[in-house]
Amino acid sequence: MTSEHRTGRPTGPRAVLVGLPGAGKTTVGRALAARLGTDFLDTDDAVETAAGLTIAEYFRLHGEAAFRDLEHDVVTRALTEHDGVLALGGGAVLDPRTRRTLLACPVVLLEIDVAEAVDRLGGSHDRPLLAGDPRARLAGLRAEREPLYREVARIVVDAGGPADEVAARIAARVPNRIAVGTGPDSYDVVVGRGLDGAVVRAAAGARRAFLAHAPTTAGLAQRLTDAMEAAGIRVVGHELPDAERAKTIETVTACWDRLADERFGREDVVVGVGGGATTDVAGFIAATWLRGVRVVNVPTTLLGMVDAALGGKTGINTSAGKNLVGSFHPPAAVVCDLDALGSLPPVDLRAGLAEVVKCGFIADPEILRLVEADGACAATEVGSPVLRELVERAVAVKARVVGEDLREAGMREILNYGHTFAHALELVEDFTWRHGDAVAVGMVFVAELAHAAGLLDAAVADRHRQVLTALGLPTTYRGASWDQLAEAMSRDKKVRGGELRFVVLTDVGAPTVLRAPDPEHLAAAFAAVAGDDADNRP
Repeated sequence: MTSEHRTGRPTGPRAVLVGLPGAGKTTVGRALAARLGTDFLDTDDAVETAAGLTIAEYFRLHGEAAFRDLEHDVVTRALTEHDGVLALGGGAVLDPRTRRTLLACPVVLLEIDVAEAVDRLGGSHDRPLLAGDPRARLAGLRAEREPLYREVARIVVDAGGPADEVAARIAARVPNRIAVGTGPDSYDVVVGRGLDGAVVRAAAGARRAFLAHAPTTAGLAQRLTDAMEAAGIRVVGHELPDAERAKTIETVTACWDRLADERFGREDVVVGVGGGATTDVAGFIAATWLRGVRVVNVPTTLLGMVDAALGGKTGINTSAGKNLVGSFHPPAAVVCDLDALGSLPPVDLRAGLAEVVKCGFIADPEILRLVEADGACAATEVGSPVLRELVERAVAVKARVVGEDLREAGMREILNYGHTFAHALELVEDFTWRHGDAVAVGMVFVAELAHAAGLLDAAVADRHRQVLTALGLPTTYRGASWDQLAEAMSRDKKVRGGELRFVVLTDVGAPTVLRAPDPEHLAAAFAAVAGDDADNRP
């Protein structure tokens, strides 16, 4: 697939600041850009550059109507081309065309009291609309513009206090954008709240979108359909079977037939809305239709956000095993809207946290500390800043690994920590176990295996149980026999040359691969997860 068909990263500003004159958009914007590590642009400066005049001079020579037309052109260009922090002139929202564009952007309204705004402006004489009685003029502007600011704003912040403090409050709420890779297959993962606009931006350039969604996400799918169609993208909706039942060749064939009926072309885009199974299938459809079209993943489960929707792995299941048929097909973008987690059953939220914990053990010990800090209370609270940080940290771990190893030729294998046992468990249980629950038990298994092989201290192996138990995740399995599980593991994709391979730890943050482990060590590890006293390790 050529790079032109990979276009679709949710480019555009990290944050757009709007508000009255005197709200501090420029000062706060510079502080916010520094905090986010990005660039800052004030559209008033850009307007003056384009005009070759100061705003006051342009007003005097050409009038407000001409100024607003020029401002609209400059703002529209900035919203498309600038990927840092953007501060708009106070009246930019007056143009309905600008407001329509802003609806797809992370807009922050800086609220300010009129009296404080006047004090900040002091004796400034370069604002034509405040000439005469600044306080009365500003009060009038507020009455006129406040409803328009609120129409486009996704975040409202009190602009009182030092600029650095205001910037910190904004930074905690604006979407975070995490880059995966740097080449033609690179893409962004956006994490935040209220991200319908990010989906629209990621799908930009397509004439049509094939929106494949899980039955449980029909409401969100309709909302995204409305948003994309308002932006001129025709949407073809298609409901997939729920969860793993979607990952069949029959499901994929039905989607191919629908795409053929709709004459779906290479310039169009597939959008997957749902859990990990949904994005797996949507990605596989996109990878195989016309040898590859864009896909935008919108995961609605925690497991999908931190694992399944990232990394470009797509696939379906067969009777022989999970994900044995698939391809590597990096998404154009992944949009993780944390608001979707509000309707997620607590058991599914906890299951997703297993993949977060995995990232902590293999690469980011701070994840473990955040979970352990308060007995995992904040980690399981949907609206908590701790959960958001955990998601961002887990995404960053996967982004770093995937960026260096797209096709699992080397270090990406560490992301399979706990998964060899987990996939076998899922297979013998006919996929009735939640994937995260299986991964939790799988991590305990490989921790015990590493300990039995003399690679890992007992304390670190025990820490697996402690962290997972605090989250309410399982750490034992008493279902199938070891022989059944071993047979299932022998079919795993990670088996090479007939030898079992396990990602294990030598310490927290120090993964390695254990090849063809001693059968006695495997038996000891299975005995530990089957419920035998862990203190009776060999």
